[in-house]
Amino acid sequence: MVMMITKSLILTYLYLLIYISLSSGVILYNKWVLSRSHFNFPFPITLTMIHMAFSGAVAFVLVRVLKVVAPVKMTLEIYVTCVVPISAFFASSLWFGNTAYLYISVAFIQMLKALMPVATFLMAVLCGTDTPRCDLFLNMLLVSLGVVVSSYGEIHFNIVGTAYQVTGIFAEALRLVLTQVLLQKKGLTLNPITSLYYIAPCSFLFLFVPWFLLEKPAMESQQITFNFWIFFTNALCALALNFSIFLVIGRTGAITVRVAGVLKDWILIALSTLVFPESMLTGLNIIGYAIALCGVVLYNYIKMKDAWASSQLPTDVLPEKGRLLMKVSWHFANPIKCLRLCPSGSSLRILCCSSSEGSQT
Repeated sequence: MVMMITKSLILTYLYLLIYISLSSGVILYNKWVLSRSHFNFPFPITLTMIHMAFSGAVAFVLVRVLKVVAPVKMTLEIYVTCVVPISAFFASSLWFGNTAYLYISVAFIQMLKALMPVATFLMAVLCGTDTPRCDLFLNMLLVSLGVVVSSYGEIHFNIVGTAYQVTGIFAEALRLVLTQVLLQKKGLTLNPITSLYYIAPCSFLFLFVPWFLLEKPAMESQQITFNFWIFFTNALCALALNFSIFLVIGRTGAITVRVAGVLKDWILIALSTLVFPESMLTGLNIIGYAIALCGVVLYNYIKMKDAWASSQLPTDVLPEKGRLLMKVSWHFANPIKCLRLCPSGSSLRILCCSSSEGSQT
């Protein structure tokens, strides 16, 4: 029995280590590829399109050729009304998030990502999937204050890069809320493979227009040399990250992933200052991020408490949102087999495909 527990713990910690390593590695790899002082490929839309094409191709092989998973019953109406708008905002969040790497440091980007709960809450209230609450509002003010302090302490503050990153955060938040509003009505069940199968190709097409207008002329004039192995390994790491998130959740649960995400952010901030010497941290950076992080932790605690309170009520007296919470189900024997897309309390918590780690985890 002790041996089984020990093996189980070792496997759990191994999964967490893989997730933290891949998540940090993809972000640092993207920064290195895009940075003008390193690999010098300053074309974030192109990089995102490569990720989408690679993920979509792998998903197609797994679904249609190897038949690892079966496709869901997708009608044209569901695809147009659900998948298309979700893909549009998913592509936008990755585009803007990756573009921010050209202007601001990885460390500062991670600090700005603390705004994600604020953006999600505001979008949920605007879309009518959440209601304004005093405790959450004060919590959002705490997070925002921390980000403002951190921004004030940033040595290489760049308004363009900050605007790109914040826009990407709000695009990702709107994608999450739209997923709640649109997909829950259809009762669709997507796993990470089918998510990539449907969303990646559509996101690729959305990115084609800005790529054709903004990056294609510049790439032709600069005569860019395409390094196959750099982009192949970069896309492979991004795809592996998608699957590792679901494996970790299937093994441990979403709460553990959130805690691991906090640890990953601190590790990533420290690593980025070593890998990219131009990334310098100040005392105000650290203080501001610590304040924002306290707000994020408090936000997660409030949401977990709400979810726990809802789970104690009989399902016949729960409101629709509460009943949807009870629909989250994992097949632990095969952790990537099934994930039901539904809200956590009144705030959506969906881990869908985020292959470029532009705004994801």
